Amino acid sequence: MKWLIASDIHGSARWCRALMENRKNENADRILLLGDLLYHGPRNDLPFEYDPKAVITMLNSVAGDVLCVRGNCDAQVDQMVLDFPITADCAALAWRDRLIFAVHGHLSPPALHPGDVLLGGHTHVSACENRGEILYCNPGSVSLPKNGTPRGFMTFEDGLFVWKTLEGEAYRTLSLRD
Repeated sequence: MKWLIASDIHGSARWCRALMENRKNENADRILLLGDLLYHGPRNDLPFEYDPKAVITMLNSVAGDVLCVRGNCDAQVDQMVLDFPITADCAALAWRDRLIFAVHGHLSPPALHPGDVLLGGHTHVSACENRGEILYCNPGSVSLPKNGTPRGFMTFEDGLFVWKTLEGEAYRTLSLRD
């Protein structure tokens, strides 16, 4: 099964469209959204082509394939317009003997075991780094990237994480198979 992993759309119809195109191009079976879907938040500028209603339509069109965790800019009212659950603070996926734990990043994760993976968004900065005995992976932001990182997403298939720009160019990989 191939997952497309993304975070921080923040209501940008332009960049959500690009993400949906990448989902088709990647032939991803499922989408894991790490929060901040519709609202831009008080600290961010309006993203390009800010149109939460268009984002709602695009995301609802793939609702049966979406797993989502709540971001700090997601509200209960957003759940009323989206056809998939968005209010969980976390989600856990198993891959072989590892736990892949997904959060937005604004809340503390639970204790993880050595070798587990923590997926998070929130910072708008793509990352792949060891944090003690766990691995932290962040796809960056779909619409409002920071610190010079590209607009992008990740894929996960058969133990391989691949970071890609919204133009579809891979720029980082990580294998859990080793």
